[in-house]
Amino acid sequence: MLSDADRQKAADLLQEAERTRTPVVQLSTTWPDITIEDAYAIQNAVAARRMKAGARLIGHKIGLTSKAMQRSSMIDEPDYGHLFDDMMIADGAKVTHADYCVPRVELELAFVLAKPLKGPNVGLLDVLRATEYVVPSIEIIDARVQNPRKIYDTVSDNGAAAGIVIGGKPVGPMDVDLRWVGGIMYRNAEIEETGIAAGVLGHPALGIAWLANKLAPFDVTLEPGHIMLSGSFIRPVWAEKGDTLHADFGPLGDVAIQFV
Repeated sequence: MLSDADRQKAADLLQEAERTRTPVVQLSTTWPDITIEDAYAIQNAVAARRMKAGARLIGHKIGLTSKAMQRSSMIDEPDYGHLFDDMMIADGAKVTHADYCVPRVELELAFVLAKPLKGPNVGLLDVLRATEYVVPSIEIIDARVQNPRKIYDTVSDNGAAAGIVIGGKPVGPMDVDLRWVGGIMYRNAEIEETGIAAGVLGHPALGIAWLANKLAPFDVTLEPGHIMLSGSFIRPVWAEKGDTLHADFGPLGDVAIQFV
């Protein structure tokens, strides 16, 4: 495991990469002995600095929820990152491409909690009972670390979280079978990816349950009002300057952004 000094140095590098929009050399190259515990400690250090500087924690994201993505990252469970108020982007907004290093987008369902969730032993029904509503979303992901990245790099880099766009039609967690919610991602009117929400661990609410249980040993509670991005059920789509990204969730409506 890394020393606290090395973890803080890694946090410095990630913050500088975000400030300059220039990815840094892989942390797994700079520190070959880095562990998953180190990676989450680095993520938490950056999160603590952001909150000290005035950012407000508004939730979490869950990533690597599909078997295919887990195999490609050589892990056997999802990962997570923090969401902050300055990541929120209005549906239909124009976003500045130069504000990111190498942006991509994913579509997923966002769960907004009405009641607290705290593990251990949180299950599917616990999540559904604690959820106020579920709403379509686009997540902007970014890489502050150079390719090719290992799981340690992605986890340290806040799970690549960079932006959240929420839109479409909010629905109650019991009002539809969330497993069968479908999504189509268009880039400039051309279909790039399609999928259904069952691709997230069999049911998107299970991503939220995993997170609550994962955070239980650290005495962390998922708070009422927090947004939980349950995980993408498509592969990431590249976003270039000038691109319009449009996510069609069928009966649940649409979400869109444009990079300028």
